[in-house]
Amino acid sequence: MNLTRKRIGAKLSRIVIHNETVYLCGQIPVGLNDDIVGQTKAVLASIDSDLEEAGTDKSKLLSALIHVKDNKDVATFNELWNAWLPEGCAPARTCVQSTMANDAVLVEVTVIAAL
Repeated sequence: MNLTRKRIGAKLSRIVIHNETVYLCGQIPVGLNDDIVGQTKAVLASIDSDLEEAGTDKSKLLSALIHVKDNKDVATFNELWNAWLPEGCAPARTCVQSTMANDAVLVEVTVIAAL
């Protein structure tokens, strides 16, 4: 079995690579004072960075699980998501309204990608 964990913490690994699949932990923004636009851009940049560290990129996304604090932000999130995602590379996706662990977090995204 081919298994690699990167940036291992007490509760999670930020990146897990199993065989030819990359799993990222839920990505939240660092700047919690930002609005949905700023937080979404930060999350997408974090995904780009972690995918690069794992040896892949967003063109190889397989699945995305998106949590938004308020459904009113979904349209704005989708606009930014669509601009970020390469054409023809849309993953299987779920988007749900969620209660966040930290009330200042407006969006969290978890992705799975192929190597």
